[in-house]
Formats: sequence, structure tokens, C-alpha cells
Amino acid sequence: MSDKFYKKYLLVLLSLILAFNQVDRLALGLVLQDIKVDLALTDTQLGLLSGIAFALFYSIMGIPIARWADRGNRVTIVSLTTMLWSGAVALCGAAGNFFQLLLIRIGVAVGEAGCVPPAHSFIADYFTRAERPRAVALYMLGGPLSAVVGYFIAGWLNEFYGWRATFIVLGLPGVMLAVLARFTLREPRTSRRAHSPEVSTPERIQPAPTLRDVMFTLWTDATFRHLLFSFSVLYFFAYGMAKWQPAFFVRSFGLQTGELGTWFSIIYGISGLLGTYWGGELASRYASNKEHVQLKAMAVACCAFGALLAGAYLSSSRYAAFGLIGLATLGGTMINGPLFATIQTLVPQQMRAVSVALILLFANLIGMGLGPLAAGALSDALRPMFGEESLRYVLLLLCPGQLWVGWHLWRASLTVRQSLQASALTSQSWGKQGESSIMDKSWKKHAV
Repeated sequence: MSDKFYKKYLLVLLSLILAFNQVDRLALGLVLQDIKVDLALTDTQLGLLSGIAFALFYSIMGIPIARWADRGNRVTIVSLTTMLWSGAVALCGAAGNFFQLLLIRIGVAVGEAGCVPPAHSFIADYFTRAERPRAVALYMLGGPLSAVVGYFIAGWLNEFYGWRATFIVLGLPGVMLAVLARFTLREPRTSRRAHSPEVSTPERIQPAPTLRDVMFTLWTDATFRHLLFSFSVLYFFAYGMAKWQPAFFVRSFGLQTGELGTWFSIIYGISGLLGTYWGGELASRYASNKEHVQLKAMAVACCAFGALLAGAYLSSSRYAAFGLIGLATLGGTMINGPLFATIQTLVPQQMRAVSVALILLFANLIGMGLGPLAAGALSDALRPMFGEESLRYVLLLLCPGQLWVGWHLWRASLTVRQSLQASALTSQSWGKQGESSIMDKSWKKHAV
């Protein structure tokens, strides 16, 4: 297959894997109310189940897997971890109580940690700086695609067959994707070594920086720090809202999961697909190699995102609420491609997978871990005062957090050009170390 066709195939397959990597989390939010009734759980337990318990293992395991991805075979990593989380998702349907489901979700988290960092590292290897916003956006179409499957299919499966059968069905496609990835994807590092057994350039063999070197290099960069903070804040408020939105519509508007899943698949599927695609396309076409412009546009989008969501939670009409959430999703997802592409361009080549994993470590522990838990605990606290409407006011309280996200993105735009220059110097420095390492090995070989 030609290189041009293979690059398109790579994006399609990685996007499908990403879709099913996220679909179980969306489905879990949709069926939380049914799990609550079936297993007699509190909102705090549901927040723990969908939040910190999953995020803790997802985030921590992402670091060693990303370290492996920065130096090892990413095809092996993606295929093995996809097989693991797919099997664990199907096993969720067999859980008989809270603690069994908790342990199975931990298994899902460990497997799903091996999806995003290796994929971004793959894309950065195959696409240039100017191409990356578009390429990453196309990859991240898997997110809104997961909404179509996770909300529409899961909603009706749950309504007709229950939440247990839903998880079993959702786990099976990932197994097939894991096999496809194992036998059709190519690791560029392996290809280079196969073509050049006597590797002679530092680009082909470079010593991997230690985790301490990586963390020091990234933390001392002002732009990366602001991006890290923006992700952490964004995930806290976004996950806090997203996990409880289905329960909000069930409690406040009396919707069933089938109808609700259909609405959410349209809102998050269509709006997410359009927003993600347009964001990458606009960044590559009108702000190519201008990350400072991209970051400022992202900051504005986040502020608008929060205002629209506040209007949705204040609305007394389900249709107005759905419409405002759709507009918010369209604007909010436009940042996906440019934001991750900026990170991959910003950090040195030897640190790409770990940089994403470190961001996800903090963002998921703070956001995915504490966001749903905080929202659930607040809902329980406000229930004596507001009854079934307690979730409406909790979600409304989370909306201003998007202004905080926008502030960090704007600050990052002010320093990104200097950071890109520093990153290029760091990459050259590691390349020279790689060259020295090769010369040392060659000297020892001839000395013997």
C-alpha cells in the first residue's frame, strides 16, 4: 500500500479504536440511573465508580505505557491494550455488586490507558507540523463517533435488554480492532532498522531521556504548564457535567434512555464530528504554523462553551437545552485537534507519548477522578433542598469553570513561540547525545 493511502488508513483505524476506547464511558453515564436502581447505590458511589476509581488507574498506568511507547513497538502496545479493555468492558455485564463492578472498571482503565499516548506519538511521526492539526483532528473524530455508538446504540440496548447486555455488546468490536491493528499497522522505528541494520544517524537510535529529564524539561516550559493546567481544569468541569447530564435529563425531564440516547447521539455525534473536523481544518488552512493564533481562538471558544451550557441548564424546555448543548459541543470540540497538535509540536520528539500521558495523568486524576465525584456529592448535599432538581443546580455551578480554562489557554498563547524555539534546541541536544552514544558503541566494537 502507498504511503499516502497508509497514512489515511492509520488515521481511520486509530480513530475507530479511540471511538470504542471512549464508548463505554459514555454508556456508563447513560445507564448510571439503571445501575443505581439495580445495585441500590448512592450518587456518591456512582460518582466514585465513574470518577476517581477509574481515573486513578487510567492516569497512573498511562505513564509506564507511554514510556514504553516512546522507545518500543507502538503496534504491540495498541493491540494488546485494546484487547484488554475490550474484554473488561464486556465483563462489566457480569458484575453482581458495587465492588465487583469497581474492580472490573479498574481493569478497563488499565487497558484504556494504552490508547491515546501511543496514537498521538504515531501521528506525530507520520505528519509534519503543518499537517498535524488536521491529522490530529481527523484522529479525534473518534470522540464524537463514540457518542453515536455510546449514546444511540447503548441507549436503545439498555432500554430493551438492560445495562448488562449493553456492556457485553459494546466490548466485542474492540477485540476485532485489536487483531486488525496487530496485523496491519507498521511501526516506523522497526521499518527504519530493517532498512538500515547498521544505524548510523542519531535520528534512528537515540537514548530515551529519563522520566526525571522529561518532567524537568516539560515543567520548566511556561507554555506546557499552562496547557497542563488548562487540561486539568477543563476535565474537572467537563467530566463533572458530562457524566451527570444523562441523569439530569432523566430526573428533570422524565426521559427514557432510548430517547435520551438518540438525542445525545445527534448532539454529540453530529456537532462533535463537525466541530472537531472544522477545528483542525481551520487551524491547518488559516493558522498553519501559528500556534499562538490557534491558542487564542481556543480560549475564546472555551468561554463561549461555558456560557451556552449555563443557558442549557437554566432552560425549562428540553428542546432548548438540547439545542444549546449542541451549539456548545460544536464550539468546544473545535479545540481538540489544534490543542493536541500543539502539544506534539511543542515537546521534543523523544518525549511525545510521555507528554500526553503526563497531561492525562493530572487531567484525569483531577478531572475525570474528582469531577463526577464532586458533582455527585454536591447533588446528594443539595437534594434535601431541591429534590430531583438538585443536579440542575450542580451542573450550573460548574459552568463558570470554562472561563478559567480560557485564561490558561490565552496565557499559553503568549509564550508558545519562545517555547517552540526552546523545544527545537532540546531535540538537537538529545540528537547529539544519540550520535555520541552511537560513536561510543562503534569505538567499543572496533576496539574489541
